[in-house]
Amino acid sequence: MCRKQSIVQRVCQTIVVAAVATVVTSASAVVITDGPKEMIGVGVEEQLGVEVPRKLPFRDHNGLPTTLGKYINGERPVLLSLNYSNCPMLCGRQLNDLVRALNEPGMESWNAGREFDVISVSIDPTERPERAKQTHKRYTQEYGRAGTADGWHFLVGENKSIEQLADTVGFRYKYVPETREYAHAATLIVVTPEGVVSRYINGVGYDPQTLRLSMVEAGDGKVGSTMDQILLTCFIYDHTKGRYGPQAQKIMKVGAAVTIFILGVTLTPYWLFRRRTRAPEQRIVEPTTEQQT
Repeated sequence: MCRKQSIVQRVCQTIVVAAVATVVTSASAVVITDGPKEMIGVGVEEQLGVEVPRKLPFRDHNGLPTTLGKYINGERPVLLSLNYSNCPMLCGRQLNDLVRALNEPGMESWNAGREFDVISVSIDPTERPERAKQTHKRYTQEYGRAGTADGWHFLVGENKSIEQLADTVGFRYKYVPETREYAHAATLIVVTPEGVVSRYINGVGYDPQTLRLSMVEAGDGKVGSTMDQILLTCFIYDHTKGRYGPQAQKIMKVGAAVTIFILGVTLTPYWLFRRRTRAPEQRIVEPTTEQQT
C-alpha cells in the first residue's frame, strides 16, 4: 500500500512540475525527460499540419463500429482529446474545464454538433462502450444544451488504433502497472474539417476566446460570426501563453479601416446636403454694370 501511494505521489509531483514548466517556458511541446521512471517520455510533442488517420476503427459510446472520418468529414472543426473514463484526476479536470469554457459568455452561439464536434478517445483499450456511455451522459448533461449530445463523441478501441492515433498527434502516454493507471498529459487538439491538426491547447483551465478563435481559424471561414473573423485578424496565437493575444499593428489597421468607414457613413449625407443647397446659389447670375445702369 505504501509503495502504491509513493508512486502516485511521485507521479502527481512530476505532473505539477511539468505543468509549471509549461506555463513558465512554452505551451508548445513538453515531454518529461527527468523524474520518476513512470513519467519519462510522457507529454505532448506538437505535430502541427499532420493529418489525423480518419480510417482507424473504433466503437462509439453506443457500441457501434465507427471511424474518426465519420465526424471529421469536411463540415466543421473538431476538438480532439485523449482521455479515459477511469482516470482518477486529470481527465475529469480537463473535461470539466472544457464544459465550463464552452458555457462561458461569448460561446452562446457555438454548439457542439452544429459549429464544431468534440471527440474524446479513450487511451485505455480495456474500456468498454458501456463505460464510455456513462461518461458521455455525464458530460453532455453538464454541457446542458439541447440537441448537442450527438456532437460530443466518446470512442473506445483496440490498442493498435489508440497507439496509432496518439503517435500521429504526438500524445505520449504510459501505462503504470503498479497503479493500473495511465500517466498522460492534458491537451485539446484542434482539427480542421479536412482532418489536419491546426492547434494544440495544452493544459487545463481553457480560455473561451482561445477556443472560439482556434475553431474559427481551423474552420477557415466555415464557422464563426463576422466579429469572430475580425477578431482573428487582430489576434495572433501566443505559443508561450497558449492563447490568442492582440497584435498591435493589425489592430491599428483594422481600427483605421473602421474609422474611415464610420466617417464615410456619417459625413456622406452632410456632403450631399451641401451640394444640393449650393447648386441653386451657383445658378444665380450677378448683374453686370450695363444692367445696373
